[in-house]
Amino acid sequence: MPSATASATRDEIECWLTDMDGVLVHENQALPGAADLIRQWQNAGTPYLVLTNNSIFTPRDLSARLRASGLEVPEDRIWTSALATADFCRSQMPGGSAFVIGEAGMTTALHEAGFIMTETAPDYVVVGETRNYSFEAITKAARLIMGGARFIVTNPDATGPSAEGILPATGAIAAMITKVTGKEPYVVGKPNPMMFRSAMNRIGAHSENTAMIGDRMDTDIIAGIEAGLHTILVMTGISDQAEIDRYPFRPTEILAGVHELVRTEPVAYDLGDADGNL
Repeated sequence: MPSATASATRDEIECWLTDMDGVLVHENQALPGAADLIRQWQNAGTPYLVLTNNSIFTPRDLSARLRASGLEVPEDRIWTSALATADFCRSQMPGGSAFVIGEAGMTTALHEAGFIMTETAPDYVVVGETRNYSFEAITKAARLIMGGARFIVTNPDATGPSAEGILPATGAIAAMITKVTGKEPYVVGKPNPMMFRSAMNRIGAHSENTAMIGDRMDTDIIAGIEAGLHTILVMTGISDQAEIDRYPFRPTEILAGVHELVRTEPVAYDLGDADGNL
């Protein structure tokens, strides 16, 4: 498929960003070619990060989960919406304070960014993913925002998956707080290209030679385009041709899966010495 953007060609790519679910793994199983691609990047010393909008888990947790799926991804190669959110908050207000609705991934990231967790006049109310939303915490968040705290959300996803069906997610809880306060949150995670820019800063990458691999047009691809990246849509996630046709923009490339990015190394044969002795 011809390039739809002015980004670098694949041969010019030096750094890689990739989504996790639907690209590298599906239902805790590594997708074809994922392990080989990660190994290829590791062996070549290629700068890369695995990105996820999920803010529940720390990079260490996610590294362990990926290992159980058959993928060896070091924790320093994982960039979550929680890390991007903490990075953004630190850049705006170093040494600030926050009230958090979220799990260890979010609170750990903010602690490591130098933030104090408090329920008293925090600088920020940060809403991230959790499986334990409480009416009391949502009420407290709304009151703190109405009292002047800045409203930050890790990602806009309204629903999340589970074995029993969809679950209300960060975006749904944020919508409830917005309805109460009249305040719209600043969303750090995808599709905000801010998450990609912070990821590139983490590995010293530049947009002109960085690619983003994703499975969603409405988050991975649009954010990649807005960040000026070479974008690759893989068809192992939620997208099909009908989904692609819904949007007025196009990725640089469309691939069946990440296995198409794995290089086939030439086989080295021992042809013996100059005299023909094997």
